[in-house]
Amino acid sequence: MSTLILAFDTSGPFCAAALLRDGDVLVARSEEMKRGQAERLMPLLEEVLAKCGVTWRDLDAVGVGIGPGNFTGIRISVSAARGLALGLGIPAVGVTGFESLELSAPDGTLPAIPAPRDHVYIRRSAKPPELLPVSDATEIAPLYLAEDGTETVIAIARIAAERYLNTVTPPAPFYIRPADAAPSRDVPPVLLDE
Repeated sequence: MSTLILAFDTSGPFCAAALLRDGDVLVARSEEMKRGQAERLMPLLEEVLAKCGVTWRDLDAVGVGIGPGNFTGIRISVSAARGLALGLGIPAVGVTGFESLELSAPDGTLPAIPAPRDHVYIRRSAKPPELLPVSDATEIAPLYLAEDGTETVIAIARIAAERYLNTVTPPAPFYIRPADAAPSRDVPPVLLDE
C-alpha cells in the first residue's frame, strides 16, 4: 500500500511544501516571503496536490515545521496542520527545524536556524536549544544553515513518513525565546454586573 505525505513549513522567510510518496519526492516548492504566508499556504498546498493529480483525501498524514523561527509563521503552519488532521482524520506530525537540518548537515557542522538581530538558534548534543549571536555560535563549529525552505520541507516530509503511524498528539509550536510582542498596557474596561 502506498503512503502519501504532504509537508509544509512557514517558520522562516518562506512558504514551502513537499509531497512524498513511498519515500520519493513528487514535488517540492519554496517561495521566499517575509510576510503573507497565511494567505499563500493553502493555495500553495492545493497547487502541489493538483500538480501530482491527488486530493486531500489521498493523504495518509501531514508533516509540519514547528520551529524555532518566526512566531507568526510557526502558528500559521501548526494551525493549518492541526485543522487538516482533524478535518481529514489523519495524523499531523510536528518536526523541529533542528531535526530537519540534521538529516543533511555535513559532519563537523552545527545545524543553525537564523533568528533576528544576527542571532541563530542552535542545539548542541546533551544541551537544551539556545539562541546565540552568530559570532558566538561560529566559535563552537562551522554553522550549517539550509539554503531555502525546499531542503527543510523535504526533510520534514521524510521524518513525518517515519513517524506518522506512532503519532498520537497534535503538533505544537516549538519556541526557544519569548515573543517580541508585549501584552497591551491598556486597562481593560470595567465589567458591571446587572
